[in-house]
Order: sequence, then structure tokens, then C-alpha cells
Amino acid sequence: MGSQGAGKKAAGKGAAGKTGAGETGMSGNVLSAADAGALLRGLKARFEQNPARHRGLAWSTVQARLEAHPDKLAALQGMEQTGGEPDVIDHDPRTGELLFCDCSAESPEGRRSLCYDRQGLDSRKEHKPAGTAADLAMALGIELLTEEQYRKLQQLGEFDAKTSSWVKTPAEVRGLGGALFCDRRYDKVFVYHNGASSYYAARGFRGALRV
Repeated sequence: MGSQGAGKKAAGKGAAGKTGAGETGMSGNVLSAADAGALLRGLKARFEQNPARHRGLAWSTVQARLEAHPDKLAALQGMEQTGGEPDVIDHDPRTGELLFCDCSAESPEGRRSLCYDRQGLDSRKEHKPAGTAADLAMALGIELLTEEQYRKLQQLGEFDAKTSSWVKTPAEVRGLGGALFCDRRYDKVFVYHNGASSYYAARGFRGALRV
């Protein structure tokens, strides 16, 4: 694990991405029937276009689960609106739980140029970005991918070939001031470290949502 990848990302001084944490507040909301219908149609189309991500799982099962948990639709809509292109990547047949993940080819465009967390942002004395990955994830009602989840996602396709994504950082690393991010280069997945106060125009974060 090295920090050499940090310097490859172009700094996003002052860049805020498409949607800042202050504009979301999506978790806990219930969508209108029209918005829910539009969201489900989009999710169905993506689900059917990418069967390798969820082999053996039928859309009817996914739809029934989502309809039984309408409170989760707002978070999925937030993932869509910030460029995440969420899709199902795991399913627990015992409990019925689904795991949605951001499956956009590159790190979601509406979530870039963010420090890792509030502590990192507050430590900057100048050139502060619009927000943090941790704060925006909370506002959306999702969780940052762990390194393990990120590597599993990369087994289902090729992601972040030109960008990178913050991942959930272990407490022992964060306690020393660092934060982790990942990308895909040379057909391999790499994990790096950087200061939590850093932010780059080509680095966002990917989220997970359990339904």
C-alpha cells in the first residue's frame, strides 16, 4: 500500500461536484409515486443490461424487495442523481437482503473534490472544498464501500480506470491522520493512502446500500 497514486490526480481547488451535501438530505424521505416509478424503471433497465452482476437473481425479486422497503428508494435516487448508477451486486437468499452499489464506470461525478471526512476538512486552513465524502454519504443514506467490497465490485467489471474512489478507512489508519482510496490501473486494483484533508477533481467515492 503506497501513496504514490495521490500525485496522479489533478487537484480540484474549489471544485464542488454536481451535488453538494447541503443539497441532498435524501435519506429517510419517501418518493412520490411518479418518482418511484421512474426510478424503478431505470433500475430495471440497468439490472437487465448487466446480468453478470447478479447471476441467478430475477428482477421480480428485486422489485418486490424495493416495494416492501419504500424508505430505501430516496437513497437510491440520491445515488442516481450524483452519478452513481446503482445496481444489485449481492443477494442473501436466506434473508432476502439486497446489496446495491454504485456501478458507474468512473467514480461518481457528482461526488468528487471532497475531503474524506469532517475532521479532515476542518484541518484545512485554506482552499476548502464544498464538503466531505463521509458527510455526503450520510446525507444520501449510504455507506462508503469497504476495501473488500471495492475489490468484489472490481470482479464484476472494470471501474475507476481514470479516476479513484475513497473507501471506508480502518480506525487505526484514520487515527493517524490517513485515509484510503482505490483505483484500477494496468488491469489490477490498487489501494493507496492519503491525508484525509486532501481532495482531487478525479477522486470521489462509491457507496453501498442494503435493502
